[in-house]
Amino acid sequence: MLRDLYILTVYFLTGITIGFVFDLFRISRKSFKTLNIITYIEDVLFWILSGLILIYVMFNYTNGEIRLYMIVMLVIGLI
Repeated sequence: MLRDLYILTVYFLTGITIGFVFDLFRISRKSFKTLNIITYIEDVLFWILSGLILIYVMFNYTNGEIRLYMIVMLVIGLI
């Protein structure tokens, strides 16, 4: 039970972290006008970075397990 609460907290904080990274990319996009190709590259970099963060958290905290409540907490953290 305590482990599950710990995992919920970790995934919630991971969602907040990914949301923060998304906001950084969005702010940089609004602050600096760039070409469309640069915007596409930024989007790909965001998704790669988000995927790496999720893989790191998934394997270091839950041994690669994915459960529905983890995804729910990740989405809540993103929101």
